[in-house]
Amino acid sequence: MKPGSRYLLRIGAACMLLGGLAGTPAYADAPALAPATREQLASAIDDEIEQARFDAASWGIDVVSLDTGRTLYAHNADRLLEPASTAKLYTAALVLDTIGTDYRIPTQLLATRQLLQGRLEGPLILRGMGDPTLGTPDTNPDWADQLAAQLAASGVHDVQGDLVADDSYFQGPQDGSGWEARDLQSWFATPSSALSVEDNMVQVSVTPANAAGHPAAVMLNPAGAIPHLVNSITTSAQNTRNDINLYRAPGNSTLYAFGHIAAHGEPQTFRLAMADPAWYAGTQMREALERHGVHLHGSLRVRHWPEQDNTDLGKAVVLAQVLSPPVMEILDRGLKRSQNLYLQNLLQIAGVKAQAHAEQSGDPPVGFLSTEAWGIRALKDLLEHIGIAPGMAQIEEGAGLSRKNLSTPVAFVQLLTYLASQPYAGQLRDALPAAGVDGTLQWRMRNTAAADNVQAKSGSMSNVRCLVGYVTTASGERLAFAIMLNNFARGEDEPSPSRNLDAIVELLAQFSGKS
Repeated sequence: MKPGSRYLLRIGAACMLLGGLAGTPAYADAPALAPATREQLASAIDDEIEQARFDAASWGIDVVSLDTGRTLYAHNADRLLEPASTAKLYTAALVLDTIGTDYRIPTQLLATRQLLQGRLEGPLILRGMGDPTLGTPDTNPDWADQLAAQLAASGVHDVQGDLVADDSYFQGPQDGSGWEARDLQSWFATPSSALSVEDNMVQVSVTPANAAGHPAAVMLNPAGAIPHLVNSITTSAQNTRNDINLYRAPGNSTLYAFGHIAAHGEPQTFRLAMADPAWYAGTQMREALERHGVHLHGSLRVRHWPEQDNTDLGKAVVLAQVLSPPVMEILDRGLKRSQNLYLQNLLQIAGVKAQAHAEQSGDPPVGFLSTEAWGIRALKDLLEHIGIAPGMAQIEEGAGLSRKNLSTPVAFVQLLTYLASQPYAGQLRDALPAAGVDGTLQWRMRNTAAADNVQAKSGSMSNVRCLVGYVTTASGERLAFAIMLNNFARGEDEPSPSRNLDAIVELLAQFSGKS
């Protein structure tokens, strides 16, 4: 999910919220009459999308019965539109088709040199293989200590070489294709790294001094997650308007904090992307080695693509390893929370597998392809298998942040229909946010027929609102739907267009007729 954002984060008295769903209103108003015929349903949906404020916008809708295959409602269903985060459904389909539900992603300590009486005569390699959950509260928060403890238990107590934090398992830029430069320091556009840690995110807290004219304090959590901080924020007079600015250029490790914060005011907290997740993971690993009595004689180095290295990691010895949760659990977290990092990393893991398969088959393409491009190539093959033509869906990355992504509502419904026929159908549906219950839909459609009935992926970015998923009607018919709104410029005093999307889904849930 991509909220409205700025490349330079500038926060005034009413602070910009960088995340969270709390405070989103719950709408309980339902249409006065539940539709009982297809004609009544169509008329009620038309009333929602034909409001004057949508005159310059573009709607695309497709609603199909999973039980009969018949279309209940369609409006510009073949129009290509920006899907925002609903594009994650395409990534989920690829991941489930190519990786499966049970695969657990390893993070390893490797040796490429001899071990002699507890001494490693060479570098110790911390190799990431794409686990996006490493170091999160729910998954291996003490991952570095686990690895260090395993290493020490195996008898290793001396490392003569460097500690190498290696994220070159993913080949290509760490930002997804089509991601906007102004987003890259924001929490929702964290770098996609094969050695990701703590969601690749850092919390920045700004606290005023006790008196005006004194420097404000800027703290990072986790400490050291951004290597260089230049703080020139001052404390202004009490009750003055805050002017807090945070800026880090793409590819730069220095965060500049400037402006002012009012004396005696509450500390202000923001979330930003880490500058270099692999480097920070390496610092955590180095500290864990010290805690467990493993002495490192060398320094910490980071190996990023496209740095060349002659080491054949395929022949390296695995000294220690931690595993991610099963992929289905990662997908569940990624879809419920619309976690961009999780889906972009999973796309690239699928890309690694696709590249290996092509090389084993003896027919790889000529020239370099990034790991992301390999994943997209595999996705195109899957869509062709499903029967979704290239002109119906153009997906460029795994998270839905790119405005180059395009899909028709028809393509989405075909995708949902395919997913509903697979052995993992129930698991996938449970992984989607449930209206009024959890995830990005927790505060939407409460106290309506859609609550705890609709399971769908939302998508939101500037001028775009989408909702794609499943609903069961009042008569027990299972439907797949895609509702897409593009090019909508919301007036200052107008309600959110998400309310209109919700109202359409509520109509589907109330529908007592048959397709």
